Amino acid sequence: MNPKTYTKRKYDSSRRKLMALETRKQISESARGLFFERGYVGTTIESIAQTSGVSTETVYAIFQNKRNILSHILDIAVGGDELQIKLVDRPGPQAVLHETDPAQQIKMFSRDISKILVRAAPVFEILRSTAKSDDEIAGLLKNRLKGRMENMKVFVQQVDKNHGLREGLSVQSAAELVWTITSPDVFLLLTRDQDYSLEKYENWLELTLGRLLLN
Repeated sequence: MNPKTYTKRKYDSSRRKLMALETRKQISESARGLFFERGYVGTTIESIAQTSGVSTETVYAIFQNKRNILSHILDIAVGGDELQIKLVDRPGPQAVLHETDPAQQIKMFSRDISKILVRAAPVFEILRSTAKSDDEIAGLLKNRLKGRMENMKVFVQQVDKNHGLREGLSVQSAAELVWTITSPDVFLLLTRDQDYSLEKYENWLELTLGRLLLN
């Protein structure tokens, strides 16, 4: 095998991959802006392509449909980047799960999820409003709510392992409490409708979860 030929092909492959990732990012950012400006229903694949500066064929080739674009945008909002890493495997949640003091777990969890909700709550609002008239988005919403519950249960199980849950409170009931209190809906009610600062919301969440969960 010719070493020079092999090196060139490897370089070209890496370059193409980088360009594909940049195009994907460009499309998702353009779509996000349009979803907020025009709503999900009012945004077309054609308008996303035009705003992104690519062809409609490129948008379809990367995402297949508009539902997948919205799902991807929510993934980015939750994770904070385009890396395909589960939320519970990211540094913030992992630090919470490895903490052994329940009160400190609550504090760290409140701080971490507050930052996530700043990014994710507005996108989740689009998801919820669209789900009322779109069965596919309703299915996506249902899956996301189920995923949130599973993540909350993982958190609560670790608090329970540290003997933190108050007597008589089951893991499932505790998970449902956390799932409700940390919902994007409650976050928006407090930060937008009650003008809570992020710091005030974080402190409220830590205090509320502590009272509801801990001994």
